[in-house]
Amino acid sequence: MRLLLGKDIPAWLGLWAEDGVMEFPFAPPGWPARLEGRTAVAAYMRGYPDHIDLHDFPGVRIHETTDPGTIVVEMRGVGRMVKTGGPFDMTYIAVVSVQDGRFTSYRDYWNPLAVHEPGMDFTRSSAR
Repeated sequence: MRLLLGKDIPAWLGLWAEDGVMEFPFAPPGWPARLEGRTAVAAYMRGYPDHIDLHDFPGVRIHETTDPGTIVVEMRGVGRMVKTGGPFDMTYIAVVSVQDGRFTSYRDYWNPLAVHEPGMDFTRSSAR
């Protein structure tokens, strides 16, 4: 989260296993539902700082699971949309699995209806 707040996308990508998978189970039509491999995740995240200026992740809650390599994270990202200057406020639940210190699976459950909210000017070709 510190890396995303600092807009250090290359360092954030360094946390990923080469064959890590990022999934968006609630992705709306036209948005990717699954990214396979660090290269695909990198392409998706390339324009992230150009679209969203994250300021904070207030109220992060981490839940352990029966699998020591997997956690469930409840979080809220707040900031502003770069293009419009409008507010960004998104609640997420992520199921994150790690092996050898690298993300192997990241399932991102976010609200797909938010892409239609006023001020939330998202771009399909890059990160929310």
